[in-house]
Amino acid sequence: MHTELVSEPGDPARPNEDFAAVALPASGQGGSLVVLDGVTPPPGDYGCRHSVAWFSSRLGGALTELSVSERHLTLSEALAQAISRTAASHAQTCDLSHPRTPQATVVLARWCAESVEYLVLSDSTLLLAAPDGTVTTILDDRLSRVPRATLTSATLTDATLRNQEGGFFTAAADPSVASRAVTGTVPRSSVHALAALTDGATRWVEKFHEGDWADLLAVVRKEGARALIRRVRTLETSDTDRTHLGRSKRHDDATVVYAEL
Repeated sequence: MHTELVSEPGDPARPNEDFAAVALPASGQGGSLVVLDGVTPPPGDYGCRHSVAWFSSRLGGALTELSVSERHLTLSEALAQAISRTAASHAQTCDLSHPRTPQATVVLARWCAESVEYLVLSDSTLLLAAPDGTVTTILDDRLSRVPRATLTSATLTDATLRNQEGGFFTAAADPSVASRAVTGTVPRSSVHALAALTDGATRWVEKFHEGDWADLLAVVRKEGARALIRRVRTLETSDTDRTHLGRSKRHDDATVVYAEL
């Protein structure tokens, strides 16, 4: 078993709103990984006294514990319970009905001797590499299918698209959103390695078009997760006219978790 975890903030002066963990039970039977990308709210009140980083660490910690200690739960059930647990921890002090209450994207994978289970919610990415080198990409592409013009206004997005039918879903305060995640199970024998990445790292493919998903995984496998993030940072800095970045942040929090099973 080999694992690598790298997470870097987009701005060293701001807290990293990503969360990442790999759990390997003492029994030696399987394991799990969790990657969250906290959603940065626009300036102004978002109904919560807590930061997005606080939320990501609470939700991520609960998911890590539940995915390992409660193996009878499906991954959707584990996510629902983790959301409920996190919501209960600040429901008395915060307005969890606010559309920008702290929230995050989710990648969750769990493996045992027989199978690999996965769950993806919103625009973080999971890659599964087969023993023959074939790479399968697990995506929740609902956000990418939303007309870009509707995303130019935070108010319009929150009112018509965020955690709504016809829009996209993130893990916030409503546990029912767990049923909206992309989930599946594949035989353990069909997975040699897996990688989970937030969109700050997948920019290498999605914004800068430096290669496809198999090429990205090859960089991580051969050069390491930190090398991929270093490549992204170089591309971001070089894109002075924002040909590729457009209206996106110059630098975003970037997380890569890689595991060879």
